[in-house]
Amino acid sequence: MKLKNKVCLITGAAQGIGLATALRFAQEGAIVICGDIKPEAVDAAAAQCRALGAESLGLVLNVTDRAQVDAVVAELLARYGRIDVLVNNAGITRDARLQKMSLEQFDAVIDVNLRGVFHCAQAVADTMVAQGAGVILNASSVVGLYGNFGQTNYAAAKFGVIGFTKTWSRELGPKGVRVNAVAPGFIETPILATIPEKVITEMQAHVPLKRLGKPEEIASVYAFLASEDASYINGAVIEVSGGMTV
Repeated sequence: MKLKNKVCLITGAAQGIGLATALRFAQEGAIVICGDIKPEAVDAAAAQCRALGAESLGLVLNVTDRAQVDAVVAELLARYGRIDVLVNNAGITRDARLQKMSLEQFDAVIDVNLRGVFHCAQAVADTMVAQGAGVILNASSVVGLYGNFGQTNYAAAKFGVIGFTKTWSRELGPKGVRVNAVAPGFIETPILATIPEKVITEMQAHVPLKRLGKPEEIASVYAFLASEDASYINGAVIEVSGGMTV
């Protein structure tokens, strides 16, 4: 078990990549803290982790609410005395072309996908530095590397997350804290539910593997990066896209 007894906080853990990551971490022996804005869904996620034999908590966590983020971190420190891994997975989309995008759409995505990552990382950084060890994993995207039609806000946030990752790896690395990012391609998650089948087919056609990725395939990369197997990986952005950008 690569993460045995590691206290791991995963945001956006109620569905998609976040849920798959929580379950994979549970299989690897972690103490899994599932954070999400949906109370019933986050409780269900924690129950699934416990069914795999892991200790797990489901906590309501809105990453845009700094007071709530700080309260969750304080609760974990009171209960466990440490936080070993943070997976900044929570994210949303509000797509529109530049000329049509509203300020509300822009602000909502930046608030969750960029500012929320900052809130959570800053909230755990002092603890990890004091421990002399810790791992922060940030969810970027191939959209953050190459842009995407209709996703000005999402691309900006995911590109910003890469900037966070590069900067924090320099600041925190000397203190024993590793910071890396994962840039998934097109993954079969609820975010794709609103996309027409024709568009999905076109997306698959652009991937050399000729299929969408599965949440579990991203979760496996997070589990590796969180473990000691990745002990010399710091400041990296790992693309997991089936080769779509080759």
